[in-house]
Amino acid sequence: MSSIRDRVKQLVPAQVTSRVRGSLVDYGIRTSERRPLPDFLIIGTKRGGTTSLWNYLIAHPLVPRLFPAWNTKSSHYFEEHWSHGEAWYRSHFPTVRQRELLESRHGGPVRVGEAAPLYMFHPLVAERVASSMPAARLIVLLRDPVERAYSHWKERRANGVEPLDFAAALAAEQERTAGERERLIAEPDHCSRRFDWYSYRARGRYLEHLEPWLAHFDRRQLFVLPSEELFRDARAAYRRTLDFLGLPAVDLPDFKVYNGRRSAPLPPPLRVELTEYYRPYNEALRQRLGSPLDWPDRAA
Repeated sequence: MSSIRDRVKQLVPAQVTSRVRGSLVDYGIRTSERRPLPDFLIIGTKRGGTTSLWNYLIAHPLVPRLFPAWNTKSSHYFEEHWSHGEAWYRSHFPTVRQRELLESRHGGPVRVGEAAPLYMFHPLVAERVASSMPAARLIVLLRDPVERAYSHWKERRANGVEPLDFAAALAAEQERTAGERERLIAEPDHCSRRFDWYSYRARGRYLEHLEPWLAHFDRRQLFVLPSEELFRDARAAYRRTLDFLGLPAVDLPDFKVYNGRRSAPLPPPLRVELTEYYRPYNEALRQRLGSPLDWPDRAA
């Protein structure tokens, strides 16, 4: 008898939590008309420091978190939950009244956003964002694609979804992801884990993923921040980001690194191969953006 009571006690909190979560989600949707769309998006790149930058931004008193509170940095609306509709998306953001209270309390403009590294890479997201939020400001973190690919693999490996070593994973990428991009375009509700998880090499060809954004948005709406600048001097990178968003300067007490992964260095033969692979793509990107992007591939 006592064991049954113990099991009931264990189940009740979970049931209550589920009901509370459901009620908050329903409340957000019911009040969606009072919840403006966000002002900015961090659209990439994966393993480029997006989680760190997001956490620095929500430490600013004029950058509120998503709603409900368990949403960490993204709704994944534009790539995974597009079929849910705009009311569902709006439900993740503060109300007009909440914005006004923050502005009154802190004496400045509120900036609401989210961070989703797959947004830049997904073939349909730029057009979707442009149709919903043509005035949005877009933050793009770009990391040396060689280091980005290796870090991406380390994350997948640590999460238990990558059984292959890095060299084998690179070799298997084309077969693993074959047809997934085309399917995402043909089936707007399709969500591809393989396209997200195993695109180590492809995601570093940044220009082809940025072109749709540059086609739909004024260049002044995009803030391109090399990840290396964020890693080297987070305080200065943070100030530049606040300036782009039109936010008053705030000096944070510290700049903790989020999702950092220490490991053995990338084997030299793979580094050389990837550096040569990305060289023409990086040079085209530099010319298109007018930015030096001081990555190792610039050396002869």
